[in-house]
Amino acid sequence: MQSVYKLPIAMAALHEVDRSKLQLDAEVRVEQSEYLRPGQYSPLRDQNPSGATVTVRELLRLAVSESDGTASDVVLRLFGGTSVVMTYLREIGIRDLQVLDTEKRIGEDDSVQYRNWATPESATEVLRALLESRGLAKSSRDLLFEFMTESTRLPGRIKGLLPARTEVAHKPGSSGTTNGVTAATNDIGIISLPDGRKILIVVFVSDSKADDATRDAVIARIARRAWDLTHVD
Repeated sequence: MQSVYKLPIAMAALHEVDRSKLQLDAEVRVEQSEYLRPGQYSPLRDQNPSGATVTVRELLRLAVSESDGTASDVVLRLFGGTSVVMTYLREIGIRDLQVLDTEKRIGEDDSVQYRNWATPESATEVLRALLESRGLAKSSRDLLFEFMTESTRLPGRIKGLLPARTEVAHKPGSSGTTNGVTAATNDIGIISLPDGRKILIVVFVSDSKADDATRDAVIARIARRAWDLTHVD
């Protein structure tokens, strides 16, 4: 999944907010020792080399909108780790999806990235659960939609060929490239049609030898085809 897995992590965290186990305005100290290694994406680390104090809300925004790996790991630390995510997912009926390792662990061993996986069907069900506020209060669902819609990460994927101003709440994910093979080029999201209907879309491009532009274009073309088949003027 790469950073796609930050969506179910954020959903589980907001479930804890709904249960008053976490507070969005609570301040959290992030130490240097929690930062990801150089080369892994983390604006929080890059902008605060000596550590930082941020709110839970800001950590969630960074994890979802900015795809910040350090922020995602700290969120996991706050509510008990990946086992809590898995319990939450099972409670809302999600199967065939595994959240087992942190971003920091992935940075230590490339093979670990394959342990966080999902089928396209299960990722679609995550989007459906979000749309239905399954296991989330409406306020939490709306906040997550806000973060996903405001994201400027990787606009050439789901958003790439859609009409301007189309509302897309999405969570992309990307791996590095090793020996010419890119393990993951992903994007999942909810496209809002002008008549209020929604398209749930999941595209995982796995272990590809194609270049960045080609992989992104595959996702963009699939999203556009879905739009063309569904949209009514």
